[in-house]
Amino acid sequence: MILQNKNILVTGGAGFIGSNLIDYFTENNNVICLDNFFTGKEENISHHYDKPNFKLIKGDIRNIEDCNNAVKDIDYVFHQAALGSVPRSINNPITTNEINISGFLNMLVASRDAKVKRFIYAASSSTYGDSKQLPKIEENIGKPMSPYAITKYVNELYADVFSKLYNLEIIGLRYFNVFGKRQDPNGVYAAAIPLFINQLIKKESPTINGDGSITRDFTYIKNVVEINELAAITENKESLNQVYNVAFGKNINLNSLLEILNKQLCKFDKSISVVRPKYGPERIGDIKDSLASIEKAKKHLNYNPKYSVEKGLEEAIDWYWKYFNR
Repeated sequence: MILQNKNILVTGGAGFIGSNLIDYFTENNNVICLDNFFTGKEENISHHYDKPNFKLIKGDIRNIEDCNNAVKDIDYVFHQAALGSVPRSINNPITTNEINISGFLNMLVASRDAKVKRFIYAASSSTYGDSKQLPKIEENIGKPMSPYAITKYVNELYADVFSKLYNLEIIGLRYFNVFGKRQDPNGVYAAAIPLFINQLIKKESPTINGDGSITRDFTYIKNVVEINELAAITENKESLNQVYNVAFGKNINLNSLLEILNKQLCKFDKSISVVRPKYGPERIGDIKDSLASIEKAKKHLNYNPKYSVEKGLEEAIDWYWKYFNR
């Protein structure tokens, strides 16, 4: 089953994950993108501008009128709009709170009033906080370690209340370190994989925070697109009003990740093989280890991720090589 002939809203659609969702859903549906381009980029969605089944609304989720305008006649909302990055939230907690909590609440209210069929939103593995348990199981979380983590946990609390009070069908997806094409490699808040690729291509030593032993359950973007659709089409009532881990279910440390990146980039330029990392202090607010249990998503959503970190990187590196050599 796939979504067909539906009216879909993707908030934050000009961002990394949002634009990949739009690429997929515009094949069979009418899609609206809501974005204020705070972090999103027009180049991520401009190839859709001439399509009759695509519409861009330049608006801000902090403005309830923009939210109300965007959800008119919408069947499914895929709420990706947020201000990401743990370090950025530490540096700017007020704006993070305004976008991630107030903006999220605006979208919930607008979706409730417009009687959308289902609201699927981007949650975060940061919600697990200081929990030492591995693998991470949805029902067991620790205390948040950053303002960003707090905002994403509050999203889950609001979603739970709205589902019970207003009978709004809601599913939250706790993303674990998503990577893939269009993930921004630039700026002080760039994610590890695009940042490392950028530095390796430039023959610069990537900086690893700490000794490189921290682990992450890196998740390829196509796995994320898959589970978003599964969350929309499920007819299993037990699957609704739940939160699910979105990952591959296998972790890797940063040293090993860098070795894979180095090896795969050598197929384009063998001289990259000599580039070695440098090590800096651990980053405040970072979780030491991350590994997801995906059993709940398998059981309730039939989630079966096809892309391991190695397989996903093969595709992603091809895209980044072309991106950096434009």
